[in-house]
Amino acid sequence: MGGKRRQRRKFSRPQHPWKAERVAEENELVKKYGLKNKRELWKAKAKLRRIRQQARKLLGLTGDEAMKERKDLIAKLKTWGMLSSDNLDEILALTVENLLDRRLQTIVFKKALTKTPLQARQLITHKHVIAGSRILSVPGYIVLKNEEESVRLADKIKVNDFDGRRKEKEAEEGK
Repeated sequence: MGGKRRQRRKFSRPQHPWKAERVAEENELVKKYGLKNKRELWKAKAKLRRIRQQARKLLGLTGDEAMKERKDLIAKLKTWGMLSSDNLDEILALTVENLLDRRLQTIVFKKALTKTPLQARQLITHKHVIAGSRILSVPGYIVLKNEEESVRLADKIKVNDFDGRRKEKEAEEGK
């Protein structure tokens, strides 16, 4: 959509810019997931809003075309690892955290490859993270469920720098 000259925004700003409750919630999410700025959070909210809007629309429709779209939406969310059943009501229950948990930056941190989410972001942008056979450089990349196990650091990185946290996590899981 749109041409090369002028790309459309993929997010919408909040209606009221200074509501303390919303600002505090956004700050907490930005810090927890190591986001660069609130714009990344707004993009995730907009993506989730579009998915939920499509699910609401499909709940009201009947027919062959609606069933095909419903199956496509559910299949897409299952490959992202956000759904476990074929229920559209489960899509309506999704939160922004479900989507942020599927980001490459979050998965690298949760696999204990780095000490902080910001360190995960830095390694990704410096092209030190590999998923399968591809080098990834976008922290906001949505990792598919089948790619999740293959996320690792590149061989050229000294893994010793990050072994401490990985060993702690393995020791906790072993207990």
